[in-house]
Amino acid sequence: MAITTPVPVPTNINEGVRAARQQTMLSLVGNPRAQYTSECQNPTNERIASLIVVETVGRLKVRGLRPAVASLRGVLADIEREAPEVYGSLGHVGMLCARLVRGSTTSISNHSWGTAIDLTLDGQLDRRGDGLVQQGLVRIAPIFNRHSWFWGAGFGTEDAMHFECSDDLIRKWAEEDAFGPGKPAASPAMLMLGDRGPDVVHLQKTLNKHGAQLLADGDFGHNTQVAVMNFQAAHGLIADGVAGPATLAALHG
Repeated sequence: MAITTPVPVPTNINEGVRAARQQTMLSLVGNPRAQYTSECQNPTNERIASLIVVETVGRLKVRGLRPAVASLRGVLADIEREAPEVYGSLGHVGMLCARLVRGSTTSISNHSWGTAIDLTLDGQLDRRGDGLVQQGLVRIAPIFNRHSWFWGAGFGTEDAMHFECSDDLIRKWAEEDAFGPGKPAASPAMLMLGDRGPDVVHLQKTLNKHGAQLLADGDFGHNTQVAVMNFQAAHGLIADGVAGPATLAALHG
């Protein structure tokens, strides 16, 4: 089977690996820009810009956040050793690209921090959103997961060409002062406007059990925010639209 042959998304992907939440990125790394569009732009935050490096990593020349590029170096070394036929076909269409997630008006792409990469195999991009993924990506996704990178095939809208540093990896780097001096404060688990991924899908499905009529697309947009606020108001909680510990506990009853 050719490495670019499309196959169904495997089950049990990204086990133990969470997509980096928007609030994690904003609070621990900082906001790359004051404003975003759907077009690629450079970070204007000088501290973040100072952490951007251009390096050749394996067979790829990349521009991204320094700790992400260092981690990617380890990922590619393992791919070269464990899946050499895939390694020899690897290319990419970028790491750093400060923009909104495609199709969203609220979610900032993790490319904005240079902590994600979109891969090609034999020069071909995997088609986004068709529920099929290139065979070669299936081969290397567990290696990315092992290095605590989240595979975009697990998003509500399948995006199998996309790999990004996980929430836990970002928090680990923050603890190590990789983004500058100062330790991150411990923060409770919460979901809010701009977040996306399997945790948001689960939240949306749970809200639907309580009467909301949301599309469980994994994108915490304005409709999901309103549904959270309606649930909070109906259960005597502060209606701030943030699914924090009290709201999540009430949802799960």
